[in-house]
Amino acid sequence: MLDSIIEFLKTFLILFFELLLLFIIVSFIVSLIQQVVSEEKIKRLLSKSNQTISYMLGMVFGAMTPFCSCSTIPILAGLLNSKVPFGPAMSFLIASPLMNPLMIFMLWALLGWKVAVVYFVVLAIFSILTGLVFSKMNLSESYKGVNVKGDGFFANKTGSRFKQALNDAWAFLYPMLPYLFIGVFIGAFIYGFVPETFITKYASGDGIISVFIASVVGIPMYIRPETMLPIAEALASKGMSLGTVVALIIGGAGASIPEVVLLSKLFKKKFVISFVIAILVVAIATGLIVNMII
Repeated sequence: MLDSIIEFLKTFLILFFELLLLFIIVSFIVSLIQQVVSEEKIKRLLSKSNQTISYMLGMVFGAMTPFCSCSTIPILAGLLNSKVPFGPAMSFLIASPLMNPLMIFMLWALLGWKVAVVYFVVLAIFSILTGLVFSKMNLSESYKGVNVKGDGFFANKTGSRFKQALNDAWAFLYPMLPYLFIGVFIGAFIYGFVPETFITKYASGDGIISVFIASVVGIPMYIRPETMLPIAEALASKGMSLGTVVALIIGGAGASIPEVVLLSKLFKKKFVISFVIAILVVAIATGLIVNMII
């Protein structure tokens, strides 16, 4: 028992401070990028006549946004109200919660570079395809044309870019600290106290059933990525397949209940249902691909 407690404390401290440092560095870099890329630039670039480039840029800009749908949804409303093409705006919506730099770097640090690369490539392709499909389905007609209030990340700021980036890094980190603490605590607890035989017996499957269940379970759980990723590493270390872990992460981060509620304010029911189905499809597909490749 004493050995388990020591292992728990050691794992908790190492993991917490590693992720804390990673969070600050990545948030700082993202803030510097966002200071260069204004909202007007995004609107102009997403309105280009070359649709292929517009969809790709929608995905890229989505990946550069902050880590919360509370910022993503107001920005999406602003883009649509400014008559930005619907398809590229949808690529932005899909990429934003799932492909932000923190997610990618934390996946790399916790589950390995192969998982991070496969995750990034599949999500990049999927966000572009979803934009195309949603556009072909004429889901733009589901948009209610309303504004959603939010801080966004294009607020006017003062001071040097370096100082702004430091302030943003702290502003991103401060509200996330409880989630990071909880996630590392649970992950360290799994490391120290949950027997490997328990995980391998009940949650180690790599077939479509296990991946599907993980995808569905992820949505109502709404465990933020900052919380889920340390838990995911612990589950993977105990025997859960990497694909099942990835499916759980995508389900929770891609179609969280708060995001779905916000989307229901902007869109009619048809769009919201299509969005949730799309996230489930990519969660299952990415999980199965990860299991096949890694």
